[in-house]
Amino acid sequence: MYTPPFFKQDRAASLKFAEERGFGTMCAFDGHKPVASPLPFYLTYAADGTPQVAFHVARHNPLLKLADGATSWLLAVNGPDAYVSPDWYVSPDQVPTWLYQSVHLSGPVRILSDDQLAVQIDTVSDKFESWLLPKTPWTSAKMTAGRLEALKKGIVGLVMTVEEVEGSFKLNQHKSDADYTAIANALGAQPAADAREIAQLMQDVRPEAFANETNMLERSAP
Repeated sequence: MYTPPFFKQDRAASLKFAEERGFGTMCAFDGHKPVASPLPFYLTYAADGTPQVAFHVARHNPLLKLADGATSWLLAVNGPDAYVSPDWYVSPDQVPTWLYQSVHLSGPVRILSDDQLAVQIDTVSDKFESWLLPKTPWTSAKMTAGRLEALKKGIVGLVMTVEEVEGSFKLNQHKSDADYTAIANALGAQPAADAREIAQLMQDVRPEAFANETNMLERSAP
């Protein structure tokens, strides 16, 4: 992934972002064209600390026949994104752009055993059910054994051994404080949830710029 130095994220921050999102697009190449599927996942780690992406796909998904344990796949994990109008800058002669968060994880993918799939199903459901607390979490134990086993026959568990981690968080970090705060304030006033989330991320990344803005406003008040 092309990432200018201003926007590049370190390995730890990129993995943390991917784990917190838990949803992305898994991509592979079948020799003729790209093959991709959007899917949920969770991260785990091998004994040596190597990150692993655990996920499953439908048994008839064309990705499955490409899981040879050697060929590298790519998982694209995206966060919020928002369009930026040049009219929002303080400085003149700006151009339209787009702000976003994106992480790419890549590495070979292998098929899991049925026993490993059972563990994966419980782990991934535990992860996302925890987001709904204080709701009592759903567990596979709530299903009749026969029904659960029948459904499991329709999916296959997979795991990616992550060999490369790339992160790009384009939040206008290279702009002046005046332009940076102007864009964040404009995005924060937009109706789209993604725009407001990007605005909050910008404030989190450079809080001192907004503190300076507040101080300037206070000094200019009559």
